[in-house]
Amino acid sequence: MTIETTSLRAAPAAAREVRPRRRSVLASAGLHGALGTASLIAVFPVCWVLVVSFKPDAEAVEATPALFRDATADNYRDVLSGSHGSFLTWFGNSVLIAALTTGLGVLLSATAAYAVSRFRFPGHRWLLLSLLVVQMFPFAVLIVPLYDILLALGLQGSALGLVLVYCSTAIPFCTHMLKGYFDAIPADIDEAGRVDGLSPFGVFWRLVLPLARPGLAVTAFYSFIVAWSEVAFASAFLSGDDRSKTLAVGMQLFVQQNRAEWGHLAAASVLVAVPAAAVFYLVQRFLVGGLTAGSVRQ
Repeated sequence: MTIETTSLRAAPAAAREVRPRRRSVLASAGLHGALGTASLIAVFPVCWVLVVSFKPDAEAVEATPALFRDATADNYRDVLSGSHGSFLTWFGNSVLIAALTTGLGVLLSATAAYAVSRFRFPGHRWLLLSLLVVQMFPFAVLIVPLYDILLALGLQGSALGLVLVYCSTAIPFCTHMLKGYFDAIPADIDEAGRVDGLSPFGVFWRLVLPLARPGLAVTAFYSFIVAWSEVAFASAFLSGDDRSKTLAVGMQLFVQQNRAEWGHLAAASVLVAVPAAAVFYLVQRFLVGGLTAGSVRQ
């Protein structure tokens, strides 16, 4: 009887120990206030660029700015019509280069990551180490050697040369990321595919890649952003012709030494952000999906 009474008394004490502590009203208010302040700091520059994009250039940087005074869509009309630079041409060049970089980068990084994850060949550890070392160098250090390589190949000033440069910077990171995804996929799936008569490439294409869709989505988005918003390589490796520029390079024409068209620059910035947001919207559902969820559904 004494043991039972002691157990009954100990049970509420144990329940009180595991019960989560509730924050005080003051602590909760401070936490929400800090989060709200951080959110405002993060969102304010984006909102201000959007506001400036509807202002005339003369009022974009006035001493006492007003939010919606003299709001107009002339900046967007001028940018899209081509009266202030060849925006649509730059847009087409950026779409082409970003699409080629994304497709080629994901294909090469996926095959390389699968080979390193599944096969043991001479030098596979050195391959991973070399990919890691490549990421340690700043992009500015690579401009001169990459320029010499493109010049020797006859690709200097061409879109294909710039695509290869972007792939050289995106593939090492994407390979490391995809290797982690492939390592988490059970090797039994590969063996089951080979038992069913699939070739090694068939196992990779039909079984492993569908299970690695979250990793492919992340690497595709990373490769796209690298090619879409990069400035230094595009400025150094593309020709001086205005019609061969990308968006990131062509937008520099809005702000020069003798004139600054801040309203037009803001409007172009908003238009540039739309494709990146659209790509993120398309791949976001894969970013939160389970890595091997498809292997147990059927």
